[in-house]
Amino acid sequence: MNVPQALSRAAARPRPTLPRWSGAAAKHLVLIFVGLAVAYPFYFMVSSGLKSFFEATSTPPTVIPTELHPENFADAWSRAPWARFFVNTVFIATVTTLGELVTAILAAYAFAQMRFRGKAVVFTILLATYMMPGEATLIPNFVIMSRRYLNLYDTYWAQIFPFLATAFSIFLLRQQFLGVPAELRDAARIDGAGHLRFLWSVVLPISVPALVTVTVISFLGSWNSFQWPLIMTSRPEIQPIQVGLNAFRGETSSLYHLLMAAAAFTVAPVVLLYLVAQRYLVQGVARTGIRG
Repeated sequence: MNVPQALSRAAARPRPTLPRWSGAAAKHLVLIFVGLAVAYPFYFMVSSGLKSFFEATSTPPTVIPTELHPENFADAWSRAPWARFFVNTVFIATVTTLGELVTAILAAYAFAQMRFRGKAVVFTILLATYMMPGEATLIPNFVIMSRRYLNLYDTYWAQIFPFLATAFSIFLLRQQFLGVPAELRDAARIDGAGHLRFLWSVVLPISVPALVTVTVISFLGSWNSFQWPLIMTSRPEIQPIQVGLNAFRGETSSLYHLLMAAAAFTVAPVVLLYLVAQRYLVQGVARTGIRG
């Protein structure tokens, strides 16, 4: 047998193949591992809040509590004005989110559906502001909000005004509005609809996933805000929950189980919000991230 025949017979032999289910099983194993790695900090936080003081501070830590102490949550709640912190945070996050939605919708529609001189330049400058770190604008914002100019130090509005417009929300909605068919716009013009009527009656109803995405991201960002409220507030009566949690940590740093309990009911509302809106988040990012 010559060499070419041997090579052709070797190539004709069926190659061993893995079962079809092996690839799917490997993907699921990776996803399960990543899911457990992401969920473990939350489980550790909640389980530590249910442990006794000695078990919560033991080394190595126990994975499953030997005894459950749900009274830790009531004890942690009674040691700080958590109800006031929650009310402050909900008010600040709601007003900030509504204001950001209004500014983002109007600006994004202008960049996507309207023609005006210098639009590309203005949009480029807007994106450039998104690239700047928040620490770079911390001192200018503090000077503007302080007593020297707006005199808003130690107020609710000092925690709201700097976040009523963000480049990310405008960019995300612009990408969504760019996908609105031109035929719909032409039909609205024929019917005599102006820009606001077209925006309200046509664009917004077909952009619900993107709007929910902006709403959730804005609300979560405001809920988790810590550095700016810590600088701009000094009274617990107007401080949000993250600043309150930091003050609680300073007072009960040795009571590890109470600190974990407080962190658990601080995080619980945003986790619940994400679980409810996760479908819209995925749709919003998927629909807006593929357009140029």
